[in-house]
Amino acid sequence: MTGTSTVGRRPRTAVQGGANRWVVLVVLCVSLLLVALDATVLHVAVPSLTEDMRPGAVQLLWIVDAYPLVCAALLILFGTLGDRVGRRRILLIGYGLFGAASAVAAFSATPEILIGARALLGIGGAMIMPATLSILRAVFPDRRERAVAIGVWTAVAAVGAAIGPVLGGFLVEHFWWGSVFLINLPLMAVLLPLARWILPESRGSADGPWDVLGALMAAAGVLGVVFGVKRIGAGEGVFGVGTLLPLAVGAVLLVLFVRRQQSRRHPLIDIRMFSRPTFSTAVGCIVVAMLALVGLELIAVQYLQLVLGLSPLATGLRLLPLTFAAITAGAAGSCVLRRFGPRRMVSCGFVLTAVAVLCLVKMGTHDDPLLLTAAFVMLGFGLQATLFGAYESMLSEAPADRAGGAAAIGETSYQLGAGMGIALLGSVMNAAYGPALSSVPGVPASASDQAANSLGEAYQVARQLGGPAGEALRNAARDAFVHGLHVTLLVSAGLLLLGALAALRLPRVMDCEAVCETAEVPPLQSGLPGPSEERVNSSAPVPARPSPVEVAGSGRAGR
Repeated sequence: MTGTSTVGRRPRTAVQGGANRWVVLVVLCVSLLLVALDATVLHVAVPSLTEDMRPGAVQLLWIVDAYPLVCAALLILFGTLGDRVGRRRILLIGYGLFGAASAVAAFSATPEILIGARALLGIGGAMIMPATLSILRAVFPDRRERAVAIGVWTAVAAVGAAIGPVLGGFLVEHFWWGSVFLINLPLMAVLLPLARWILPESRGSADGPWDVLGALMAAAGVLGVVFGVKRIGAGEGVFGVGTLLPLAVGAVLLVLFVRRQQSRRHPLIDIRMFSRPTFSTAVGCIVVAMLALVGLELIAVQYLQLVLGLSPLATGLRLLPLTFAAITAGAAGSCVLRRFGPRRMVSCGFVLTAVAVLCLVKMGTHDDPLLLTAAFVMLGFGLQATLFGAYESMLSEAPADRAGGAAAIGETSYQLGAGMGIALLGSVMNAAYGPALSSVPGVPASASDQAANSLGEAYQVARQLGGPAGEALRNAARDAFVHGLHVTLLVSAGLLLLGALAALRLPRVMDCEAVCETAEVPPLQSGLPGPSEERVNSSAPVPARPSPVEVAGSGRAGR
């Protein structure tokens, strides 16, 4: 197969073929690292920020949640917009917005300015996240190479979330809370011109007008659902107006969005993708995996700091085994996927994670570094294997011209799973923790009620009481937290095992032989358009060729 050159191409097209597509992967992964890092880097800076800025309880909640809420709500909007106007273009705009918002956040003088800056960071993150995955889909048409690239991509996402507390703890201890945002600026100063030169432009089919109303409905629907779920995780009642109203409105808007997409000739998102067992199962596995990871990580951080008394930096260092295990799993993911197939890889990843969670049930009020390290290694490896297999199956199942929409669905599932994890596991934790403090000998009922809100608040009440009563409340709260942790871990293990059963719907083998035979010359080298009407940096229309994925089939025949 020979390709045709397009006259007048920009010099950056030289880096699109051969080994240079791995340079593109590096740029995409650094972009993702920044977005993932900002999701957790602020957590350890909250005490310092609170002392300096004195925000109210509601303001503090929005400072922490504005970024993930806005980001989750806009993923579908910008993912599908990138398919229309160009994924590289959306990514570059996201870079600029992310850098500007980081500067404003670092030097915010009031809570309102910081909340606004965090919201702008969310908009920038929503532009960057789906673009990285959809560009990856265009640059790596060969499924074997794409599996390696997705392994690196998912590992970087895990690394960014895991090192956030470590980096944040270091910066807060040596500088001030605003420094957690300043780290974005030098990286963005390098990324913006580099990406503009190196990254190829790609877009999907642009048939029909872009559904602006549908995009806004999806954004508002996801925002309502995620906001309601987060309020449940914060301890609000499920049937309270502040929780039930956004949940109901969000659910109704999402139902209307789905019906609108089904009736349109050129939908934003091809809802028919969910009728494919591989695609729908992979999305469900992403939700369950993130549900377990974020909920457990949040509780683990509280355990390490409040029960074992570790500093924020030491807490972050204790979580590093999870990070290294995730990197290892990502590096080996392609080989494991080819050898064992998506079904066994994802199912075994869930089972390994469940075993790690059950090992953590042995945690008590005393430090056991060996147990924690072994469990975190299994946890990181199992969850990374699960996310790798699920993302690879989802992206390979989706048509290439809908890569932006598919990536947005995957990232929205990621965010939704994270919110549900905090809400569900947090609710289980509160239900098991609170009743144990209802009657502590020598402690007034009002103090017990206040201490039942959280372990941190219990320690504050214990310090105020002082003497034997304060010591009794402190010990009771610590024991109650450990008991609640054990109950939460058992519930999480059950959910993970259900995820392992659901993963049995994935293909038994990784069907890439037909893909590899068809893609003898990668599209980015040959100058021909990518799979399924994908247009990669071409200035003149050229005949479309059949998609390698279409030639290979959906992969379901391998089950």
